[in-house]
Amino acid sequence: MTELINLERISLKNDPRINEDMIQRYLYENPSVLGLGDLVPIQREKIQTAGGRLDLLFMNDSGTRYEVEVQLGPTDPSHIIRTIEYWDNERKRNQQCDHCAVIVAEEITGRFMNVISLFNGHIPLIAIQLAAHKAENGNVSLTFTKIIDRITMDEDETEIEPTDRTYWEKRSSASKLKEVDKIFSDLSSLLEGYELKYNKFYIGTVKDGKVENVINFKPKKKFIKINMRGKDHGALLEKLEDAGLDASYDDRINMYELKIDSFDEYLKNREIITELVKKSIDYYNGGD
Repeated sequence: MTELINLERISLKNDPRINEDMIQRYLYENPSVLGLGDLVPIQREKIQTAGGRLDLLFMNDSGTRYEVEVQLGPTDPSHIIRTIEYWDNERKRNQQCDHCAVIVAEEITGRFMNVISLFNGHIPLIAIQLAAHKAENGNVSLTFTKIIDRITMDEDETEIEPTDRTYWEKRSSASKLKEVDKIFSDLSSLLEGYELKYNKFYIGTVKDGKVENVINFKPKKKFIKINMRGKDHGALLEKLEDAGLDASYDDRINMYELKIDSFDEYLKNREIITELVKKSIDYYNGGD
């Protein structure tokens, strides 16, 4: 007959057999226990240029990088600051990737949960509580519980600071903005009634005065990022990659991201980009 038993919870910080290095190595070899999906280990104890070492760096199939800091015992202000600092360092170092900070601690107190919650949505951050229990033969069983998940701020529902064309000409270039104009004009038959809206972080679209980002642009100095919404059915992303496009899909917000170097590259891939725009319009109308 199956019995229900209680396992004795122990403090890793106060256990002389356990240290933070052991936990790091365990997570590096078994990243799935964090509950963040299929992660690939990149580096452990990564030296930071401003000083210090990032405990763990992982990446998923979508290219999102997770900067993970581990602490035995309860979290504290220095732990939070260090986690955010390392996340910011890696974000600046690899700007082409999405980044998320992860705090792992034995105890995430109510006070610091409130502090972390204030950051979340502005700073992508996940808090995971680590619990340890005595197991048979002197072993230790670990469980990881996500206390605070990453909150994605929907660009359509979040008030984004408006800017103007001059702002983007300085941030990008006049020539890249002209290419954005040409792409938007070429798609005019699909985007009838839509207008470009200049925001601080992207150039989106509005229809009848209402934000409806069926497509948005993030022009840089040498290339343009184009984002469109839609459910991923696998085949379309594969089709984009087969066409030689620098493409990715973020399943947290159901968004495709393309990176093109010029209007000519857009024209070369016009058919599949048009397919994505149609998909995004359907998405906003409640379809797939």
